[in-house]
Formats: sequence, C-alpha cells, structure tokens
Amino acid sequence: MNYTFQFGEAFKEFPLLLSGAVVTMELAFLSFWGGTLIGLAGATAKIYGGKFTRTLAGWYVTFFTNTPALLQIYFLYYGLPEFGILLPAFGSVLLGLTLNAGAYLTEIQRAGFISVRRTELEAAETLGMSLTQQLRFVIVPHIAKTIYPPLANFFILLVLGSSIAAIFTIDELTGVAINVSTENYRWLEMFIVVAGMYIVITFIASFLLAMVGRYAFRVKVKMF
Repeated sequence: MNYTFQFGEAFKEFPLLLSGAVVTMELAFLSFWGGTLIGLAGATAKIYGGKFTRTLAGWYVTFFTNTPALLQIYFLYYGLPEFGILLPAFGSVLLGLTLNAGAYLTEIQRAGFISVRRTELEAAETLGMSLTQQLRFVIVPHIAKTIYPPLANFFILLVLGSSIAAIFTIDELTGVAINVSTENYRWLEMFIVVAGMYIVITFIASFLLAMVGRYAFRVKVKMF
C-alpha cells in the first residue's frame, strides 16, 4: 500500500465541517422535539383514546417503525411533487425524521404512562396531595425515571441517523465531508476526521444528557 495520509488537507476544511455539525445538531434537535410532541399525542391516543384513535395511532406506529426512514424521506421528497406538493430538501428530511421519531417515541412515552401504578396515585390522594402535587412529586418523577434513559439514547441515535440527509444534498456533517472529498480526493482522511467528530459530538451530548438526568430528574444515565 503506497497511500500517503495527508490529514492537513482534511483539517483545512475544519470550519466547513463544524458548520455541517451545526446542521446535524439542528436536524437531531428539531426532529427529536417534534417527534416527542407527536409521541405524546400518540401515547395518549393509545392509552386514553377511543377505538378509532387507538387504531389510527397503532397504524401510524406500525408503518413508521417497520419501514426504513430513507424510504419515508424519499416519498416526501420525490413522491409528493407528483401530487403538487413541493418540499425543500431540508424540510423533507426534517419531516421524515420527525415522523419516524414520533412513532418510536410514542411507544417510549406509552411505557412511561402505564408504569405509574394506581396504588401510587391512591397513596398520594390519601396524603391529601393536590393534582399539581401529584404531578410534581409522583407522576412526573416516576415517568422520568422510566423513559429518560431511552429518550436520551434515542436522541443520540437521531444525531447519527441525521447523516441520511447527505443523500438529499444537505450540508450536514457527512454531506460536507462528501462534497469536500469530491474536490480534494482525500476520502480516507476526511472520513476519519468526520468519524472522530461524530464520536466527540455523541460524547458531549451523552455527557450533557447524563447531567440533566442526574440533577433534574435524579436518573442515572449511562454515557456509553
């Protein structure tokens, strides 16, 4: 093997890679919180809704958890124009990731809701707690301990999964690396550097999520 590594060529593009990392975090953050809201509605429908809403939520979860996110985004970006609906690349990816995340977060939040035992609520009522106090001291802490770890892990998966946006010419971290590599042909160096950046990003995100879980919800979250 006569290949000579030239990491200097990759590090020269570091500002561009950082800008791509910002877009990566934007996609992950927005799709996570959008998915959380959808998941909250879906979990509520599956637990407290009527037959129609439970069935509708079940179909939604089944479809989006059993088909690839790439396929879903392809339909939004290339399929919807056939019906006269044009979405920009960023909007298509964001919407696709959000809908996909919402399906998984529906199940995660549903598990949190059903984990609250009726006996705990009855004990709180016996102690004379108001509904607000029950939410603060019984319901929310219990749900947080149940769903915070999987929520934190799912956010990390979204950060990594956002690299799918590169296929749709979005300049997130992987997309920037592909674009730069086609110009300087330093593919190995570029993607080794990008892999390192993903590791740093996920490490920082994991650390921050672990700290939030520990001090806000008293939940221990493994960083890796």
